[in-house]
Amino acid sequence: MTKRIGTGASLADFARRDFLASSALTAALFTAALLLFPVGAKTLHAPMPRR
Repeated sequence: MTKRIGTGASLADFARRDFLASSALTAALFTAALLLFPVGAKTLHAPMPRR
């Protein structure tokens, strides 16, 4: 059995499966962030009036 990331494993123990899993989780995180906070979305707050 191989060591998993986060258990004190060295960089040499970083397997291809670990790389693919971390890449997929990173992509899912960025996708969720873009869906929750779309670029160019207008805020619900009205601008402050000028005097």
